[in-house]
Amino acid sequence: MKNNAHLTSAEIASLWTAYMNDSMAACILRFMLKHISDSDIKPVIQYAYDIASEHLTQLRSIFENESFAVPNGFGEQDVDMDAPWLFTDTFCISCMRHMGKVGMLSYSGFVSVSDREDIRTYFSQALSETNNLYNQASDIELAKGIAGKHPYIEVPKSIDYVDSKGYLSGLNPFNDERPLNAIEISHLYMNVLTNSIGMKLCIAFAQSSTHKEVQDFMLRGKDISKKHMKIFTDKLLEDEIEASHLPDVGVSDSTTPTFSDKLMMFLMSLLISSGVGNYATAAAASQRSDLVTDYERLSLENAKFAKSGADIMIKHQWLEQPPGTKDRDKLAKNKQEG
Repeated sequence: MKNNAHLTSAEIASLWTAYMNDSMAACILRFMLKHISDSDIKPVIQYAYDIASEHLTQLRSIFENESFAVPNGFGEQDVDMDAPWLFTDTFCISCMRHMGKVGMLSYSGFVSVSDREDIRTYFSQALSETNNLYNQASDIELAKGIAGKHPYIEVPKSIDYVDSKGYLSGLNPFNDERPLNAIEISHLYMNVLTNSIGMKLCIAFAQSSTHKEVQDFMLRGKDISKKHMKIFTDKLLEDEIEASHLPDVGVSDSTTPTFSDKLMMFLMSLLISSGVGNYATAAAASQRSDLVTDYERLSLENAKFAKSGADIMIKHQWLEQPPGTKDRDKLAKNKQEG
């Protein structure tokens, strides 16, 4: 049934973004399902694929009711189902956990900016489903002993208060830096994990792309991820905190084109955007000035990297334009010329 209330700009943006993300995810998940052999991991991949497929059906129904042009997104032309296996099975489950995490962040944001009850209901259900996906993937990783676990520290035995402005300091080389607190440790390690996923994806995409520009972009992304991982790991080691073992998120040696360059570049832009958000959250939560400075500096590097990726996508007409307002000056000018 058609809702009489017009979609707001936030709802239009959220629905469009959700469709693009789900159509991309469905391509990757369909390829994973064909090749994955682990009987414990495959049901989680199937659940994720079923979610994405159902979302696309529901979104198309919403678009039809609202006379909303369905985005091109991604489809069969963006994945070669006959290509050799590109990932390891453990990569797939780690990817599902990361996908669930990104999905929860995205859908919670979509719910918070939506006004219409039907749109809030849709995104709330999607949030619940991605939460289930995250939990299922986490349980499998833990059961198989491949989960990346955050570092352990002692449980607090007493309550304390900050008694000096030095608690916030971290940039003065003549002052001793205070030890990292639990909040700072958690963000540092989380960003080690997410960069590890990004690095392996860059390797897989670099070796399977046919465009030199895309290959170079992915190799640059791999180097940036390695650099950021080292910075965060070194911060932990300064306090004698070891970054726990990372999941075996390996890739095969296949060089056969598997996914379209359009899809690979879109996914990387999504991960870069997610990374910038992670760094902003970490900077806001960190109380040591050197950490805040690091996150701001690395966010700028990611932003420049994202811009170079967008330039490549625009050049090859791979970047689908989000919905926007009409250029009123251009409309008036065209009318005058007509």
